[in-house]
Amino acid sequence: MYNLNSVLIVTILFGLILIANELGYRFGHHYQSKTDSDVKSHTNTIQAGTLGLLALILGFTFNMALQRYNNRSQAVIHEANAIGTALLRTQLLPEPYDTIAHQQLQHYINLRLEVSNTDYAMVTDQQRLDNATKSKQHEIWVTAIQAARVDPRAVTTGYFISALNNMIDAHGEYNALLQLHVPEVILMLLFVVFIMSGALIGYASGLGKKRTTTPAMMMTFLICLVVFIVIDLDRPKRGIIKVNQNSMLLLKND
Repeated sequence: MYNLNSVLIVTILFGLILIANELGYRFGHHYQSKTDSDVKSHTNTIQAGTLGLLALILGFTFNMALQRYNNRSQAVIHEANAIGTALLRTQLLPEPYDTIAHQQLQHYINLRLEVSNTDYAMVTDQQRLDNATKSKQHEIWVTAIQAARVDPRAVTTGYFISALNNMIDAHGEYNALLQLHVPEVILMLLFVVFIMSGALIGYASGLGKKRTTTPAMMMTFLICLVVFIVIDLDRPKRGIIKVNQNSMLLLKND
């Protein structure tokens, strides 16, 4: 499901809910003459319980997607801080490695920003940038080793190597968080409850004398809108809501 377009998913969901609502209405209208007030009351109670379950699952799923988005945002800040620390500690390196390492880190920042601006569908570019990032990390590490051979003191070159380790770890942590998504089984459960709720609303409307079409349509639209936001939050490389990269931008030419 992650590979499918979010607008397509929401559009299909909207259509399925409308179909379920129509089928539920026809089924309820068919049994309208065979029911009494008790059956209608029980149906309304079940409908309210189903909507309550829907709200519970929706809130749980939204919170899960929002938490993952917040974790990715924090990971960007953490990585930017790690790179910033490494940049400052290049001043501890002996010449000419201080200048070399500083230039390499600036190039590394540009790579990280380019990665963040690469769309999910640009698979080739993503792979190229990922290889370039790993290559640049290795290049900076080689510079740190060369500097350590000239100045092996722990309070100078050692501090830079420690900051470099933290920078590489922060990069790995951010990549790991990019792979964490809301489990598809939870989304599927959410969609099933949505569709069943639409059917129950239609069925309850069919048991009555008048059909509440406009409120049902409005509720269906709002549900699909919330689902779209949940899916968009869960897709950091595409969509409307993207992880803010300002903390990384501030490092340029630092």
